[in-house]
Formats: sequence, C-alpha cells, structure tokens
Amino acid sequence: MPVEKLAPGVWGVLATPLTEDGSAVDTASLTRQVEHYGRIGATGLTALGVFGEAARLTPEERSTVVSTVAAAAGDLPMVIGLSSLDAEGACAEAENVLGVLDRSPAGLMVQVGSPDPDAVVAQANTVAERTGQGIVVQDYPVVSGVSIATDDLVAAVRRIPSAVAVKSESSPSPPAVATLAAGLDVPVFGGLGGTGLLDELAVGSAGAMTGFSVPEGLIACVTAFRDGGYAAAREVWRDYLPLVNFEFQAGIALSLRKHSFVHRGLLATPAVRPPSKLAPESMLGLLREHLRHTPHALQVPS
Repeated sequence: MPVEKLAPGVWGVLATPLTEDGSAVDTASLTRQVEHYGRIGATGLTALGVFGEAARLTPEERSTVVSTVAAAAGDLPMVIGLSSLDAEGACAEAENVLGVLDRSPAGLMVQVGSPDPDAVVAQANTVAERTGQGIVVQDYPVVSGVSIATDDLVAAVRRIPSAVAVKSESSPSPPAVATLAAGLDVPVFGGLGGTGLLDELAVGSAGAMTGFSVPEGLIACVTAFRDGGYAAAREVWRDYLPLVNFEFQAGIALSLRKHSFVHRGLLATPAVRPPSKLAPESMLGLLREHLRHTPHALQVPS
C-alpha cells in the first residue's frame, strides 16, 4: 500500500471545544480554531488526539469533530487519532470517523499498545490493512500506560510499511527522538506541549505535533530552526517557554490551555470533561500574566 510520509513542520493538535455544561461539542469554536491554524501557516492538523479529549467523546461526537474539522480545513491535511490500544477497537474507531470524510486523511494515529515490538507491528499493520490508511505511531506512555524501549520501537516501525510518521512522547523526549530519528526513514515529531521542542529539533525531529494555546510560537521556532539553526530557534523560542511550561501542569494542563484559547477568542468556554480537572482560580491570574508577555497571545483572530 503506497503511503506518503507526513511533511515536516507543525501539526496542530486540536482541542475539542465543549458547550458550557460540557454536554456537547461546540462546532462553532472548533471551526474558529481550525481556521486560525490555517491562517498562521500550520503544516497540518491532528483531530481526536489526547489534547482533543478523544477518549471522553462518544462515537457520534468523534464523527462530529472529524466532519467539522474536514469542512473547515480546506487543503490542510489532517491526522485522526485513535484512542483504543487494541487493533479491533482502533479499527472500529477508524471505521466510525472515516465514513464522514470525502477524502483520505494524512494518517491514522495509533497508540503503542504493548511493550512487545511484535505486538506493536501486528496492531499497526492490522489497522492499516483494514482501513487502507497510513499510520502515525504514537508513543505516549503516561497516557497509554505502556512503556516500550526506544530501540524496540525503532525495530517495530521498520516493520510497518504503512508508517508515515512517529509521534514520540516518551520522557525524556530528546534522547528518544534522537534514537528514533537516527534509526528510521519516517519523520519523527515531538509532542508534550512543546516542552522539549528546541532540543528535539536539535537531535533530528521533523517538528511538533502537539497542543499549545499559542501555536504561532511552535511555527516560529520550527521555521527559525529550518532557516537559521539552533541559535536562531533558541532566540525565538525563549519568549514562549514560560507559557509552555506553565500550561504543561499535570492534571490541569488541558483546562489551562482551554482558558488560554478563550482569552484568545478561539473558544467560547473552557469546559473539560472528567477526569480532567478544572484549573483553580489561583492559576487564572497567573495565566493572564503569562499571556500578556507571550508574543501573539493576545491577538484576537479575525
């Protein structure tokens, strides 16, 4: 099955906006978010990722998210995340969302579901064969509960002909990205909210596939690295790092980012679904202060 590797750059992982009571997907806010990524020059989009609360959405809501993103994305390519850690569950998720598309996605993102490389190969190849789509292999042990040795992941991905990229979110991320980038001929993208972005670029990553409330910063850093190397990217990225670090707080990271999007005019409400926690009121003033000092953060989308 011929597949096209993902282009280097920034693949924005979309938040799933919810209505104020959290009971439904806010499609108007989702459309604004997608259009904003298009305006700022994102390489592509990722729907139904961890940042998109995909595991907490019903099948009908996942279809709504995918159809809304596809309608607003124009020519921007889209990766679709699958939450299930087993092949059968992932295939069922894929069938549900692919049915609402009139074009193929750039890839289906499959989470590593076993520390055994043979099982990872079987899982990814089953999804690829059943759906006819390229596969983004996602290694995110904090979320999946599965830890695979990086060398074993390299060996597994080499045996997945449909692999179009790897999303590496195993901490510490720079050493993992370095090993993956050196051992594979598919692009490797960092995640983790951009916390390791600069060093991941330095050791061979193709860019970022992550959620951050000021994705302009991700794009500026990746562009600066491409054009001017490490020193240029470091100069650009340092102005965004305080907000990157502030947002990436365990348990409340999603809530903080959604509050940021509300301040930016991209989301109507910061609602999240359990088990995500609401950011405490004590953090919201600090968030506004970080936004005040972050380039682009207070620019309201037109």
